[in-house]
This record gives sequence, structure tokens and C-alpha cells, in this order.
Amino acid sequence: MSLFDNMLHSDQSLFKNEIALDYSFIPKLIPYRESQQKYIASCIKPLFHERNGKNLLVYGKPGVGKTVACKHIFQELEEETDDVILIYINCWQKNTSFKIMTDICDKLGIKFVQNKKTDELFGMAKNVVNKKAVVFAFDEVDKAEEFDFLYSILEDVYRKSVLLITNYKSWLDNLDERIKSRLSGELLEFKHYDLEETRGILKQRMEYAFVPGAFSKEAFELIVKKTAGLEDIRKGLHLMKEAANIAEDRSSKQISLDDAKKSIGKLDEFSIKDSAELLEDERAILDLVRDGSGGKIGDLFKSYKDKGGSLAYRTFQRKINRLEEGKFVSLEKTEGGVEGNTTIVKLREVNKKLGDF
Repeated sequence: MSLFDNMLHSDQSLFKNEIALDYSFIPKLIPYRESQQKYIASCIKPLFHERNGKNLLVYGKPGVGKTVACKHIFQELEEETDDVILIYINCWQKNTSFKIMTDICDKLGIKFVQNKKTDELFGMAKNVVNKKAVVFAFDEVDKAEEFDFLYSILEDVYRKSVLLITNYKSWLDNLDERIKSRLSGELLEFKHYDLEETRGILKQRMEYAFVPGAFSKEAFELIVKKTAGLEDIRKGLHLMKEAANIAEDRSSKQISLDDAKKSIGKLDEFSIKDSAELLEDERAILDLVRDGSGGKIGDLFKSYKDKGGSLAYRTFQRKINRLEEGKFVSLEKTEGGVEGNTTIVKLREVNKKLGDF
């Protein structure tokens, strides 16, 4: 037997379709989210009968299928009808009313928007969408700096459904009452996938992404269990991709258990973003957390203001939430007691044991 029998040739790869490991990839079937998709569809359905649709707050932890389920519904609607306008906006990328209205105009094909103010852009968009029915999906809506765009849509667009996607159900509690009263939204929770569901999802993506037999059974099961423990499918997709890259680097025809272990060992490179990528005010807040880890969010905000910080409390809260999602800090919500409900902000411990899955 040659030492090179099990090595990949230059024209070989373990990958069949690497894009299938991207979390934004939309498979033909979205497993374990059928009931949630039916519920979302029921909120949109009145639009087909020339009635107003229902508004919906879709919430749940990162990596539980909220975005992909909503995009899948949009994809089906695009194939079924031209009678409903579909507008998807990511509020992390477009985080002000001006940016959101500019993006809406772009998606509607409206030209000559240069030098227009926000209300002028909305007027142009409103003239188009009010001729039909429209579904708006605002993903990561908690990242928006303000919500004038939402008030305008709820107030002046005739036949619509508004889908608000967030990791936090509590985001709704801090919403301006004038918006909340017009929203009158339904609530839909996406819970984390259990072990069997995690295995099914990763198996589906494995079949899309890799050549048959690319994963050893032991390597795949290790990644499944680790992903289920993390409760984040995105991490599992990353682990599968990283393990395959490690196997290819050693020219192996199969991903071994050791490859999977190494990919898990490198997980923090994916989970913990370099603090240099943070905005200046986010770095300042992170420094405060380092100095007072385990402190109450209200006390941190007071320290922030004492040091000359200019953010309002709600914006400060959103920055803390972003630091949590970036895995820089962890949040522990407490209820009751002398001071009522509060949130404890702790610096996240990034060193995890390999066997902790």
C-alpha cells in the first residue's frame, strides 16, 4: 500500500457545493420549522383577499432559523405571485430611517433619489407600494438606531404585513408607545433545535455541501453534539467547513474525528470577533465591562456617562446586546428583589474545554 493512496489529487475536493454551508443558503426544504412558516404565512394570507395582513414579531436566539424561514417564505411568494411586493431589510446593515428608506426605494426600482430627505424618499416609496399589497421584513430590527421608518410604514401604508425579526422578545418592551399601539403585533418564538433536529439539519447541509462519504461517522457526530450544546446552527456549519478544510490541508479523502476536534478547538476564532472590528463606542463600553465585570447594566451606563459618553440609555442597551451577540460579554437577567428587574453584564470567558459539548 502506497503512503499516498488516501491523498487527494489536485483536481479533487471534499466539497461539492461550499455555498450550502453559508447560513444565508436557503435549502428547498426547511426542516423542523414547518409550523412557524405556516404561522407566518397565515399572517400574510389576508393580503391575497385585499385585506390588511397581520404584523408579527419573530424572536429567538441566534442560529435558530428565524431569518432562513422568513426568506424561504419570501422565495415561495416570489414564485407564486406578482401581486404582493416583498421587501427584506437587514437593520444591522441599514440602521437609520434614511438608509432604510433609500434601500426600500432601490428595491422598488425608484430612481433619482439623490439629495432626497427621508420623508421625501418615503413619499416616493409609498406611492408605489400603496398600489399593491406589501410584506416588509426587518431583520435584526433591534440594531436600528431609531424607528421613524416603522411609524411611517404602520401609519401610511395601506395593505401590509410587517415582520420584525429579533433575538430579543424584550425589545418590544422598549418600543415607543405610539409605534407599539399601531403595530398590534402577534408573537412567534423560534426555540433552539434539540439534538435530533440539529443532527437532521446538519445532515441535510452535509449532503448538499460534500461529496458522499466525506465525513467519518465519528467526526460528524462530534460536531452534531457540539452544535446542539451551543444551540446555534451557524456554529455547526462553520465547524463542518473548518473540519473539511483541515482534512484537505493534509490531503485526506475523509474528515476524521481528529479534524473535527481541531475545528472545535479553533471555534473561538469564529465566535469571538477581534475587538478592533468594534466601533469606537462599543470598544469603550467593553473596556467598562472589563473594569467592572459582573456589574449591573444601569451602573455601567452611569460609569459610561461619567466618562463623557454621549449615547442614550436605549442605544447603550443595544450596544450591550451587540457585544453579547459578538460573544464579548454574557448577560444574566435577574427578576424581583429590592431593585426590581435588572441585567448583569459579565466579560465572557472564551477558553472552552474541547470536551465541553
